[in-house]
Amino acid sequence: MKLGRVLILGAAGRDFHNFNVFFRDNPACAVVAFTAQQIPHISDRRYPPELAGNRYPNGIPIFEEGRLESLISELQVELCVLSYSDLAYADVMHLGSRCNAAGAAFMMLGAQQTMLRSRLPVVAISAVRTGAGKSQVSRAIVRALRDAGRKAGVLRHPMPYGDLRAQAVQRFASNDDLIEGDVTIEEREEYEPHIALGGTIWAGVDYAAILARAEPESDIIIWEGGNNDTPFIQPDLHICVLDPHRAGHELSYYPGETNLRIADVLLINKVDTARPEDVAQLRATAASINPRARLVEAKSPITVDQPDVLKQRRVIAIEDGPTATHGGMRYGAATIAAQRLGAEIVDPRAFAVGEIADTYRKYPQLGPVLPAMGYGENQLRDLQLTLDAAARSGVMAVAIGTPIDLAQLIRIPVPHTRVRYELELSGGVTLPELLQPLLRGKQQQD
Repeated sequence: MKLGRVLILGAAGRDFHNFNVFFRDNPACAVVAFTAQQIPHISDRRYPPELAGNRYPNGIPIFEEGRLESLISELQVELCVLSYSDLAYADVMHLGSRCNAAGAAFMMLGAQQTMLRSRLPVVAISAVRTGAGKSQVSRAIVRALRDAGRKAGVLRHPMPYGDLRAQAVQRFASNDDLIEGDVTIEEREEYEPHIALGGTIWAGVDYAAILARAEPESDIIIWEGGNNDTPFIQPDLHICVLDPHRAGHELSYYPGETNLRIADVLLINKVDTARPEDVAQLRATAASINPRARLVEAKSPITVDQPDVLKQRRVIAIEDGPTATHGGMRYGAATIAAQRLGAEIVDPRAFAVGEIADTYRKYPQLGPVLPAMGYGENQLRDLQLTLDAAARSGVMAVAIGTPIDLAQLIRIPVPHTRVRYELELSGGVTLPELLQPLLRGKQQQD
């Protein structure tokens, strides 16, 4: 099938993977450019020739998605391929209509078309929306495998926002590795908790090379997805996490419904903080859409390191950036914890400066939370300045709901405390039980 001149619509992750495994060596097409969306400061660069392969000796340019129509015309694009995740279905079709109206076809690759195969057993953790709790599940699985005497190699969904050549294959096993890799807050949020467990986490751009490097150090591969994307590695056990705080989204965001339909286990998380009717709705949806999957539920107990810091005070709640922005979650663990302690939640919009103010304009649906944006030095600086302005205006404390100690990266000018949450399966189900088929398979190989 002749695909012609291709424009890949992306956000620095799935787009590069789709290119590497489907388009790079495909003689039926010529990829003329990538576009960039969702993540700031990642356009106007180039996918380097060292990664693009022999057919692209000059590499491939990356442009802003806002230029879509003009790019289709200027580059004589025949096919646009959607290659990023967590989009409302209406937004997917708006993109498709823009491409069609400009003269190009519009395509989405199937999940199986871009999955690599490992020689080791693979557990994949995906979700129906950003912020459903994939990282909690992944960490719990790492602990269960460690207790069973198995070493997990965790492959994390790509976040290559810097030098793509240097980020082709990334291995993080210590805090020094994070510093040397000059990682963003988003990356640190995903990597640091695994390192704290004594594990090794892999990421980057070229997942065939990443998988080849990780396998010799591992007994089992864990694929930890990003957003609501489908797995990059073919799983032997696929766990999809559902969020009852956004019941209904599992059938209206791309490609979360795909994960819902193909998973082996559907895990409804956060049942302890969700409305019973929303949990019931997810149970019914799961039974209707994927009746062959095993349905399990989990709590996400919230703890506060220093509760007295928040009690009865005027508090700003800092929540995970991607979850609050393109994930559409209006609140998170920090907000819930502060409210339980009688705190007054202060809306940070009045204090936002620079790129933090830009974030509120780009995502007007944001709740009264401060998203932990840190994709570069400017955002970290503006996060700091926003907190400084809040402190001058009488904010008394900060609840930090990010998976990392944000106070190690910026100065927080008022008393602050971390809010933590981990996975607790309900109904007598245990992770060793869910993982047993993989453990038996490994023992047979041994």
